[in-house]
Amino acid sequence: MSAEVLILVLVVVTALGFDFTNGFHDTGNAMATSIATGALKPKVAVALSAILNLVGAFLSVEVAATITKDVLTIQGPNGDLVPGLSPESAMIIIFAGLVGGILWNLLTWLLGLPSSSSHALFGGLIGAGIAGAATVNWAGIVGKIIVPAVLSPVIAGVVAAVGTWLVYRLTRTVHAKHREAGFRWGQIGTASLVSLAHGTGDAQKTMGVIALALIAHGTLTGEQILSDGLPIWIIVTCGAAIALGTYLGGWRIIRTLGKGLVEIESPQGLAAEASSAAIILTSSSMGMALSTTHVATVSILGSGVGRPGAQVRWGIAGRMVTAWLITMPAAGVVGALCYFLAHGIGGLAGALTVFVLLIAAAALLYVRSRRQKVDHRNVNAEWDGKVVPDAASQGATA
Repeated sequence: MSAEVLILVLVVVTALGFDFTNGFHDTGNAMATSIATGALKPKVAVALSAILNLVGAFLSVEVAATITKDVLTIQGPNGDLVPGLSPESAMIIIFAGLVGGILWNLLTWLLGLPSSSSHALFGGLIGAGIAGAATVNWAGIVGKIIVPAVLSPVIAGVVAAVGTWLVYRLTRTVHAKHREAGFRWGQIGTASLVSLAHGTGDAQKTMGVIALALIAHGTLTGEQILSDGLPIWIIVTCGAAIALGTYLGGWRIIRTLGKGLVEIESPQGLAAEASSAAIILTSSSMGMALSTTHVATVSILGSGVGRPGAQVRWGIAGRMVTAWLITMPAAGVVGALCYFLAHGIGGLAGALTVFVLLIAAAALLYVRSRRQKVDHRNVNAEWDGKVVPDAASQGATA
């Protein structure tokens, strides 16, 4: 087996690893509010979300097609690689970008910050692309990534705020106990819809990266994707990877979204989830690679603004926005450094060196997380300002 083929295999494995981290990093986007209100038990919620993420992966390839052409341009009009870019260099650029995305996902997961997995991926690819002198498609990035990143959270927040206000206004004569019970049933439907939407968007981003690597290797062309769609093995493996990650549950981020931002009631949760699902599905159908995390988080904030007397913790929201602003640059720097290291060592040996360092860093972050564990048993503990509940709140919840 040639070195180029082995590098391609390494890229595919790393891409599926990113997809896995994307799954548990973004579970809270769909299920945090349903878990917080008690509409769904934690383990049931992540299992349902995993199944629907898998189903959603099969519904569309519009976002995957966007990734193959609107972030990095590696293929010319005649189907050949752009001048000055070898298959090996192109695959190492993609590989380094994936490593940047994975490390940012793991770090923000440890801190319980719901940052954007999508922007971590794009930042890593852009940083590695610049380092490797690849052609960065700035027009595509602005039109399909930056503009949606600015507009979609604003729209989501306004829709969720107005929806929440209307819900409380229309049900003002209903006893609070009955209202809460009724909307919990509705939340099951809206949370499921967000999970389905997440599969149509985020699973496709990894599909697009794998397709990009196959284009770099010469196994696939952009024209084939447009005419025949993606190979079925890409869809199946990416859907399975994101579903498995979702099932394991990113409990630290679920806790921040469900308990840290706003004290949520069921009508708020339904309004936030409905807003998120509508925007994500619309954008996916248009091939826009927006951040589901930004949409879901601002929808939750909007539900707090729309509910009279709700407590919104703006300090936590501020920390999240800070993380959002530095996600792409931070992942880009890591992606660039990984490219320089892999390229400096050269070929398969360089890629394997970076891969080993990635595994070591991931293991270190995982071990660190086990010192202060958050799981389905304490994810709903009363918020005391910390991602990891203290002993008193855990005891109260139990």
